[in-house]
Amino acid sequence: MSHLAESSSYLSSLRERATGQLTGGVRSDLARTSTSEAMAVLYKLASSPSTAGDALALLHELQVHQVEVDMQHEELRHSRADLEHHLARQTNLVERAPAAFLVIDETTVVCEINRAGVRLLGAASHGVLGQSFASFLTAASNAQLQSMLAQARAGAAPQTCELHFLPQGGVSRTLLCSADKEVSSGRFILVLLAPAASS
Repeated sequence: MSHLAESSSYLSSLRERATGQLTGGVRSDLARTSTSEAMAVLYKLASSPSTAGDALALLHELQVHQVEVDMQHEELRHSRADLEHHLARQTNLVERAPAAFLVIDETTVVCEINRAGVRLLGAASHGVLGQSFASFLTAASNAQLQSMLAQARAGAAPQTCELHFLPQGGVSRTLLCSADKEVSSGRFILVLLAPAASS
């Protein structure tokens, strides 16, 4: 057996003995053991010449473990900060994108919408969220939307088609739309664009 394996085995044995003393021989999770109980066992081991070496070894292991925990905590803190920065950046990109992004559920109720979506639909955001997206469309375009959602459900690549919107303020609009399935929630992501003006 190598020195490293012997040392690991010794520390494992020492940990089990310490756990036994802390719990009266009954196995439990050391994380639930109070600091004062752990220090009492360490003090008891250190106060006897025959177990003082064990106390030092246990103290060293505890110090190494504390450093590992501190390093993991620091890494998690950095990872969280990076994720929060990335999320804020992506949210800002979607919110400021020139294309409209909407998230709708199976019944076409609008769950999320960006600024361009509010602008293209010609309504206040509080007037869009919770409404059926289909209620903005003509009957033919509603059927087209349902066909797009069925294709997205089946995993087909998003296709772009024209959707005709019901007149608002006497103005009829046509927007290009593509639909895709949002894997994490089972909802649908719609991207709407105003068609390029013909020259």
